[in-house]
Parts: sequence; C-alpha cells; structure tokens
Amino acid sequence: MPELPEVETTRRGIAPHLEGQRVTRVVVRERRLRWPIPEDLDVRLSGQRIETVERRAKYLLMKAESGTLIGHLGMSGSLRLVEAGLPAAKHEHVDIELESGMALRYTDPRRFGALLWSQDPLNHELLVRLGPEPLTDAFDGARLYRMSRGRSMAIKPFIMDNAVVVGVGNIYASEALFAAGIDPRREAGTVSSARYERLSQEIKRILAHAIERGGTTLRDFVGGDGQPGYFQQELFVYGRGGAFCKTCGAGLREIKLGQRASVFCPKCQR
Repeated sequence: MPELPEVETTRRGIAPHLEGQRVTRVVVRERRLRWPIPEDLDVRLSGQRIETVERRAKYLLMKAESGTLIGHLGMSGSLRLVEAGLPAAKHEHVDIELESGMALRYTDPRRFGALLWSQDPLNHELLVRLGPEPLTDAFDGARLYRMSRGRSMAIKPFIMDNAVVVGVGNIYASEALFAAGIDPRREAGTVSSARYERLSQEIKRILAHAIERGGTTLRDFVGGDGQPGYFQQELFVYGRGGAFCKTCGAGLREIKLGQRASVFCPKCQR
C-alpha cells in the first residue's frame, strides 16, 4: 500500500501540472472503487479551476473553486499525467482532462482507492479524526509519551495508529523503530520520554528522506511522474526477515504484530 512518502511523492509530481488548470472533462470508466465515485463528479468538477493540490495523511486534496476532490490510492492505485484522449488500458478507471491538453489518469487494479467530492474536506468523516502530520511541530516525543501512558499495546501498532500520528505505516514504523533501537514488541506504556523523543526524530528523518528518494517501490507503486521510488534500496529491516543486520550482523527476526509482518534485530532493538 502506498504510504505517506509515496503519496507526497505523487502530490509533488502532479501538483505543478494541475494547479491553475481548468478541468475540461471527467471520464469515468469504472465507478466501483472502495466507495463509489459520485455519479455527478463530471458535472461538479468540469469547468472548475484546480487551485491547490495538498495532502492530509495518505489523502490527496485537489481543491477546486467550489469543492475538493479527495483521492486515496488504496492498495495499488496511482495517479499520473498522460495526453488527453490516450486510449486507456485495463484498470485505468478515471481521466481528469485539463485545458493544457493533458489528463490526470487514475489507475487502480485492486479498486481499493477512492475519489470523493466534498465542500468541507477537513471535516469529512475520513479525515476529521486524524492525528497530526509527522513532519510538523505538532508531532514530537512529548505527544507520543503522553498518549502512550497506560497503554499495553505493542509500540509498533501504537505509532501506526492514525489518531496518534498519521502516515507512519508498516514500512516506516519498522525502519524508525530500528533506527531508535526499540523492540517493536515493547509495550507502548513502558517506553521512556527520552526514547520517545529519539523515536519521533527518527520518524521525521526517515519519512523526510524517503520523500526525497521518491518513496519505496513495493509491488505496484510509481510516483506521479510514472517513475518508481528508490528508498527500498536503503531499508534496514522491512522485508529482510532472515537476512543479516546491516549494523551488527545478527540474524533479523520476522514476527506478526497486529496481523502485519514485523522484522527487527534482537540485538540492536531492546
């Protein structure tokens, strides 16, 4: 599933081509995504000028003059620019055609993504209860420490909770916990404030670096320019169960935490 760096990479790739452009037509070839695409999306969006392309957690917010198109890439979705009228292949479900002669094309083989319309996106039911963005001052070790008190759940699913902080998915939670030297199985409520401060800084560092590297190429992901991300080449633990730790040489262990695969180093992470 595309995580925050992949979604931010997509936003950066498509924003310069969308912002200030007027939509000329919306072509919907398949409405049956995770939530059905609104029947009147073409009427609502056609003729509208796209003012900004922003991101909230893993949602893309394409703000037009009279509303906002909320996009989510689901498990396998992607958005890229193509020439308007280019014949669509299988799984290429939506084209948003622009006055420039280009079109924003939404592709989603598994159809777990979404394209929804809202007049008040930040109060939309999918966004209203989200925690802070990890790359802002609203997120720090003090917040993690405060919210973890009395929590017996493992620290990895704790930092993956979108009410705690958004956008720390499986890949980046694994990598941040390794960088901070914290065992992903440790109870969230037993971690000290100093270790949470280190963890928050590693989350920020790793996410920022992943964005600069264009995200992580896993299965279907490509950025808004159609190019893959390169952060996968720098992973220390995610997807490396049974391999040797790049830091100490010990064998990496793979376990299940919250129904998700978790890889960690039993020597480096305590």
